[in-house]
Amino acid sequence: MTSTAKVAVVAAGGTGGHMFPAEALSRALTARGWRIVLATDSRGDQYAQQFPAEERLSLEAATFRTGDVIGMIRSSMRISRGVGQARAAFARLRPAVVVGFGGYPSLPSLLAARSRRIPTVIHEQNAVLGRVNRRLAPGATAVACAFPTLMKASPRVRRRLQVVGNPVRPDIAALYGRAYEPPGPTIRLLVTGGSQGAKLLSELVPDAMNLISEDLRIRLRVEQQTRVESIDFARRTFAEAGVECEIAPFFRNMAGRLGAAHLVVGRAGASTISELAVSGRPSILIPLKVAMDDHQTANARLLTEAGAAIVLKEDGLTAEAFARALEDMVADPDALAARAAAAHSVGVPDAAERLADLVEGVAL
Repeated sequence: MTSTAKVAVVAAGGTGGHMFPAEALSRALTARGWRIVLATDSRGDQYAQQFPAEERLSLEAATFRTGDVIGMIRSSMRISRGVGQARAAFARLRPAVVVGFGGYPSLPSLLAARSRRIPTVIHEQNAVLGRVNRRLAPGATAVACAFPTLMKASPRVRRRLQVVGNPVRPDIAALYGRAYEPPGPTIRLLVTGGSQGAKLLSELVPDAMNLISEDLRIRLRVEQQTRVESIDFARRTFAEAGVECEIAPFFRNMAGRLGAAHLVVGRAGASTISELAVSGRPSILIPLKVAMDDHQTANARLLTEAGAAIVLKEDGLTAEAFARALEDMVADPDALAARAAAAHSVGVPDAAERLADLVEGVAL
């Protein structure tokens, strides 16, 4: 790198929940003339095809279970090696700031930045401060969060918090303000998955199709993200119910699908909640019950308290219960439109720009 433009290192764990906001910030900074270096792990590569980074750093990192002494020792050694790798890279890159989005792959970059007195910004996407961010937030130059309330944050950190929203990709942000059109003869249902816990949705939604009324089955057009191993089952089950569907393990044109959807079914990850709010879409949310600190239930409150979504608890959830909820949601087009307006009311389409302002304000 020979340009005189400032360098921002963006460090994110290898899930869409971390990578999508990191990408949105990176695009905002790139538009302002910054150069971006991405630090992540191998899992993050599947989300980074379009990431606007001039360089990627693959740093050693690891997680561990509390009480696993041997695992903690091994993880500490790997993290130490990752910090050394990051320090060497930073000596060459001379970043003006390091921005962490959570997840263990972000840890070495932020520790290295602190040791070299490089300003750091932490952004927490969830309504509960994650373990890595919880450890690093007290020493960060600035701490930003997506939700108005951040659980598990210490009083010291809470006093310094800046609520900026959760950065969403530009094509999602462009949906903000677009009018919601209630369903007519056709009802478009979008079912999103996640990197964890996708098995339930992959089977629950197809199983429910034979339990809804024939009138609704005729009107439904379902687009569903499904685990690869469940695709054949889903297609066969939808076909048996006479429901038109499109099944794929991952949808890349999510903005177009969100913009066309009348109702969305999904988990309650931070990116999902933020994208539903910005796009103004009513939803049925099923929080992942094994999510750390039950943060998905906390995330969902933004939409449920606004009246934009309903939550179905994963424990004991049956195809029959989901079918009833689906029937109830689509029975009243005016109520769906009201839920869409409620979602829109809590959307933050310019979160990436707000976070970019914060980053520029603390950078060297």
